[in-house]
Amino acid sequence: MKGDRVEIVVDAGDTTRTYEVVASRAGRRVETAVRRGVVEVSEVTRNGSVVRTARFMATRVLALVEQPVPREDGSEHPLRDDPNPA
Repeated sequence: MKGDRVEIVVDAGDTTRTYEVVASRAGRRVETAVRRGVVEVSEVTRNGSVVRTARFMATRVLALVEQPVPREDGSEHPLRDDPNPA
């Protein structure tokens, strides 16, 4: 969905670098995959065509943060219920 984004923090030797992949248009989404030691973050259209891809060596990735846009219909559900409600 437009506005979804993924931030990738990478070890660049003496410092860290932060990269960001954003779903820039309506109907696009951001997908992540880890294959053969490579982290791939792609912006994908509705029909599955890849618009752009960022690839990083998995050993260099320090953090991968997915930040979805809050949905208007309130369909944001927790991953699971709290077993010990306060």
